[in-house]
Amino acid sequence: MTQIPDGHALAGKRALVLGVANAHSIAYGCARVFRRLGADIALTYLNEKARPYVEPLARELEAPLFLPCDVQREGDLEGVFRQISERWGGLDIALHSIAFAPRDDLQGRLVDSSSEGLKVAMDVSCHSFIRMARLAAPLMPEGGTLLTMSYHGANKVVPNYNLMGPVKAALESAVRYLAYELGKQEIRVHAVSPGPLKTRAASGLKDFDLLLTEAVQRAPIGELVDIDDVGLTAAYLTTPSAAHLTGMTVYVDGGLSIMA
Repeated sequence: MTQIPDGHALAGKRALVLGVANAHSIAYGCARVFRRLGADIALTYLNEKARPYVEPLARELEAPLFLPCDVQREGDLEGVFRQISERWGGLDIALHSIAFAPRDDLQGRLVDSSSEGLKVAMDVSCHSFIRMARLAAPLMPEGGTLLTMSYHGANKVVPNYNLMGPVKAALESAVRYLAYELGKQEIRVHAVSPGPLKTRAASGLKDFDLLLTEAVQRAPIGELVDIDDVGLTAAYLTTPSAAHLTGMTVYVDGGLSIMA
């Protein structure tokens, strides 16, 4: 496990983290680093089934806001931002770590994917980030940072990533366009692209264990990254040290993505 430094780099900052499912979630790794660096955290959970896994993490992070949010359910995302506005009055960081595709479409060939499966995957995995940006921007009058999670399969073919490759490619394109549109408001937008990680979402990919083994063998540093590595990178992108960076896809993968 990567060591998280104590510090005050995010002291006084207010951070919303969407997409924590359990203690292995990338979103939790990011929230944990944000909190260790001084930020106040708002966490969401998908539904009552997920709540028991996320609520102890919210207590650990001393999150003053712990809210339900299913981005497919009308009004949920808006409700989160309404409560943030009422409780905090503003926001500095919003992190989106949400992705979904129906299992048949995810595990089948792209050429066989259904129209409905693509619509659902795009709505949950991509357009919800755009909706998040629209709701967050008014709460960032002095600027802020929007972050989402991508994967190398957006740019290169990763066997068995299937439908999610084009969907993540759309997400990375949305990051660039949002960075352009929101730049004058001093809102910076990035995608973070971790290497393979053992998360609940990744477990739905066919032959994922083989992908992990290959990643260790091919990565220049010879080991997998963990959720705290991702969190530390995400935190850096929210600090003044990254004030002139925006619209980027930042890889956190031990160099795996540079390999032919």
